[in-house]
Amino acid sequence: MIDAIALAGGAALAGGTALAGGPALGGAAPAGAALSGAAPAGAALSGAALPGAAPGLAAPGQHTSAGKYTVQEIIDLIMREGALTPIEGTVDTMKAGRSDQAVTGIVTTMFATIKVIGEAVERNANFIIAHEPLYYNHRDDAAWASNTAVAKEKKALIEKHGIAIWRFHDYCHALKPDGITYGLVKKADWLSYYKAGDNVLTIPPLTLSEIVEHLKSSLGIAHVRVIGNPDQKCSRVGLLPGAWGGEKQITLADTGHPDVLIVGEVSEWETAEYTRDGRLLNHDMGLIILGHAVSEEPGMEWVAEWLKPKLPGIDITHVPSGNPFMWM
Repeated sequence: MIDAIALAGGAALAGGTALAGGPALGGAAPAGAALSGAAPAGAALSGAALPGAAPGLAAPGQHTSAGKYTVQEIIDLIMREGALTPIEGTVDTMKAGRSDQAVTGIVTTMFATIKVIGEAVERNANFIIAHEPLYYNHRDDAAWASNTAVAKEKKALIEKHGIAIWRFHDYCHALKPDGITYGLVKKADWLSYYKAGDNVLTIPPLTLSEIVEHLKSSLGIAHVRVIGNPDQKCSRVGLLPGAWGGEKQITLADTGHPDVLIVGEVSEWETAEYTRDGRLLNHDMGLIILGHAVSEEPGMEWVAEWLKPKLPGIDITHVPSGNPFMWM
């Protein structure tokens, strides 16, 4: 269990910066990325992009000594194995700890919450690879977030246990195919209908209600929000996990012509209102809102699976951060 935490001040960003790179609004694909889950602007990627193929087909990496890796060696291995090139201005930097520290174990997750940090400590894992920010804003801006009481206590806990935290957001979306979308499709058992780079899948016809129940069951989600007719038959499925934003969601709805659009989260005055007006004008697209964390968590679960054979001798575990909301 986690010990009591003493308050500590200081900036939110600790440790060396991993590779430079660019902003993306709250968990969305990086600015400038195509709707197909393509790489962020400025990422000249190489490597395979076979339809339905697992991302990152590259030669195995090497490290300094058998079974022992530093944080930076693991980051370098991910870049090499994913056939990734540096993205200017990326948010994928070290958020805590040192890049030269030896790794005792790895936890992948969506958010490095207090609970996730505690589980990492219990597993003797001192390296957390998280998809989303550590300190409650996309760029982990130290100017304000790190001065809050909660952020100071969180920072003290991380430092007490010597945890290194690296964000894997822009580069995860830049994998071919997008690692987050691939993980979601895999967990939903829709890989046979998935073509890399295409955000619209064609599945056997199901009612909107049946799709909702399938997603709740396969993804382990207790509740989702839905706009549409539960009995409407759906075959063309638009898929945008996370927070792509209203412009990209509405563009896919307009140009991809899905029967149902499945997203992580929406700004309620954007995609939700577009869908409502569309239905009143006899455009029958439904909308399923899974929740941001639970929609992208399968991608980080897949990252753990992807890393295991590449890092022999290191215990790698996915610890879900879970849905922060309760229903009343």
